[in-house]
Amino acid sequence: EVQLQASGGGSVQAGGFLRLSCVASGFSFDDHVIGWFRQAPGPEREQVACISSSEGITYYSNSVKGRFTASSDYARNMVYLQMNSLKPEDTANYHCAADQTSCLSDWQLWEYWGQGTQVTVSS
Repeated sequence: EVQLQASGGGSVQAGGFLRLSCVASGFSFDDHVIGWFRQAPGPEREQVACISSSEGITYYSNSVKGRFTASSDYARNMVYLQMNSLKPEDTANYHCAADQTSCLSDWQLWEYWGQGTQVTVSS
């Protein structure tokens, strides 16, 4: 059974930082990509980072590039999202997800999802 669970959210002031964690199990990291998405109020989810082990590449959205860093510790089945220089517009519910294809930007095409963790950034 595939399981994903994000944690580490909280409330911070603008300019602050948070580190999100995602524990993942039930699939091989070698043939899956791991994505971080966020969902502000509304139905859409924005991909902010994606780790592709097969390509050895991590992708970032323009909105977080230079501020967020995604990393992984596959020996511990963990994926992380270090978020620095947080802005009020980063406020959202953050999810980790996995898929066997590639770092697709369309969240509806991703196969596996975990419950999110709320990040709130105040000005």
